[in-house]
Amino acid sequence: MQRRYPIGAEIISKNETHFRVWAPKANMLDVVLEPSSERSAERTFHPLTKERDGYFSGTVTCDVGARYRFQLNRSENFHPDPASRFQPDGPHGSSYVVDPFAFKWTDANWRGVKLAGQVIYEFHVGTFTPDGTWRAAADKLELLKSNGITSLEMMPISDFPGRFGWGYDGVDLFAPAHLYGTPDDLRAFIDRAHALGLGVILDVVYNHFGPDGNYLGVYSDDYMNRERENEWGDSINFDGENCGPVREFFITNGRYWIEEFHFDGFRFDATQSIHDKSEEYIVGAIGCAAREAAGKRSILLFAENERQEAKLIRTREQGGDDLDGVWNDDWHHAAVRK
Repeated sequence: MQRRYPIGAEIISKNETHFRVWAPKANMLDVVLEPSSERSAERTFHPLTKERDGYFSGTVTCDVGARYRFQLNRSENFHPDPASRFQPDGPHGSSYVVDPFAFKWTDANWRGVKLAGQVIYEFHVGTFTPDGTWRAAADKLELLKSNGITSLEMMPISDFPGRFGWGYDGVDLFAPAHLYGTPDDLRAFIDRAHALGLGVILDVVYNHFGPDGNYLGVYSDDYMNRERENEWGDSINFDGENCGPVREFFITNGRYWIEEFHFDGFRFDATQSIHDKSEEYIVGAIGCAAREAAGKRSILLFAENERQEAKLIRTREQGGDDLDGVWNDDWHHAAVRK
C-alpha cells in the first residue's frame, strides 16, 4: 500500500506502519515505541532512513494503537510526531497510530453543502453539552435541525494542553483534541450530522501555534518566521527559506480533514495574520487542495479577515483565492458595541 499523505504515521499493511517526518535539524532519527504488553515490556528503537531535503522515513512493525515518539540524534529526550493523528494524553504525551479506515461511514450519498440558504451555527464542543464530548454533542443534533440550522461551524479542535480552551492555542494540527473523545468519535459526530442533513464546517487556525506543547522547533527552525510577528507571536513561515515543507504540512492538513473526517469546509481564522508573499497565497492553496479532496462533494470555504480583502473571494481567473465568503467583522464589532 502506498502512502496517502507525505507526513505522519500510516498503516500500510497488517502490523506494518510507515512513518515520515520532516526534521532537518536531525542527522539521525528513531521511532521510539512505548512499552506494550502485546509487543514489549520495554521501549524499542527503530531508525528511519534519511532522505534529501530533511525528511526521514521508514516502516516499523506495529499496528493501530501503538504509542510512539521520535528521538533525534540519539538524544535522551523523545518528542511527539508533528503530524500525529491522535494524542491520547495531550500534546506532551506520546503519539498514537490510528487506522482511519476502521470507522464505517454511512454518508455515501451526502453531496455536501452550497452557500445559498445556509443557516450556520457556531459551537464549541467542550461547552455545547455538560459532558463536552463529540458523542454527547451528536445526541443534540436533532434539536439544532428542528430549530432551522443547516450547517455547524465547529470551533478549532486541534489538540492543546490543559483541561479546557477555546481551541485557538492548538499545537497538534492533525490530532483531534483528546478531551472531546477519539478520532472515531469525531467521525461518528459528522456521520450523524450528515444523516440529519446538516453540514459541518471546521474552524482552522493557520496563523499561529499555541505557546505550550508546540514541539515543531525541535525538528526545524524554519516552521516559524521569527523576524515577522503577528498578534500572537512569531508568524508561520509560508514564504521564507525552506518554506516548501511548511506549506506542504498545512496543505496536507487541509486535505486530511476533508478526506478522513468528511468535513464540509473551513473557516480560516484571522487570515490578515497569515503572511505570505508567494505567487500562490497559502490560504488559496489549502482551499484548492480541500476542494480536490472533496471530489464531487461541495464544500464551503470562509475567511475571517479584518480588512475584508476582496481578493480572498475572487476566482482564480480573476487572480483571487476562490473562497466562498468573508466574515463581516464590521457587523460583528458593531453588534458587540451595541
